Amino acid sequence: MLIGAPVFLAVALLVWSHDRGPILFVQRRVGRDGREFDFPKFRSMVVDAEARKESLRCVNEVDGPVFKIKDDPRITRVGRFLRRTSLDELPQMWCVLRGDMSLVGPRPHLMSEIRRHSAYPMERLSVPPGLVCHREVGGRSDLTFEQWLDSDLSYVRSRSLKLDLRIFLRAIPAVIRCRGAY
Repeated sequence: MLIGAPVFLAVALLVWSHDRGPILFVQRRVGRDGREFDFPKFRSMVVDAEARKESLRCVNEVDGPVFKIKDDPRITRVGRFLRRTSLDELPQMWCVLRGDMSLVGPRPHLMSEIRRHSAYPMERLSVPPGLVCHREVGGRSDLTFEQWLDSDLSYVRSRSLKLDLRIFLRAIPAVIRCRGAY
C-alpha cells in the first residue's frame, strides 16, 4: 500500500480536479456467505450517475441483471481512462486488507443483481470475492452474464493456489490490453 500511495494520490487528484466532486464511489456489494460490505472505487462517472441510470436502462448492452453500456454517457473523460486501465479498482485493496475480499475470486455483485436473477448460484458466494477474477482474464465485459457465472463457478469448484497465481499473472496482460474494459 505504501508503494502504491503515489499512484492513489495521483488518481485521486485526477478524479477531484475533473469536476471537484467526490473522489470515491462506494456501493454495498455481496461477499462471502451473502455478507454485504462497502465496495469503493475511484469515481469514474458524473456525480449524479446513479440518478441517471434508470433513464438509460433501455440501452443496457449486457444480458442478465447487470447494467453496462460500452459508451456510457455518464462516464467522465478521466473515468474512461481509469476504467480502461483498471485504476478505478485500486481502492478495493482496502477491502482485501480488511478481509472482505481476496486478491483472486469472483467479483462481488450488488444484492439487487442477485435478487433479479431467479437462478443465481449461491455456491458462488461460498468463497471471498476477489479483486481479480477468472472473467477478468478471459473476456471481461465481452462475456454474457451466464458465461460470467459459469466462469466463476468453475473457479469456485477448482480453486487452488496454483489457479490463483495463474489468474493473477494473466491479469497483468489483460489489464494492459484493455480488452473488454468499460
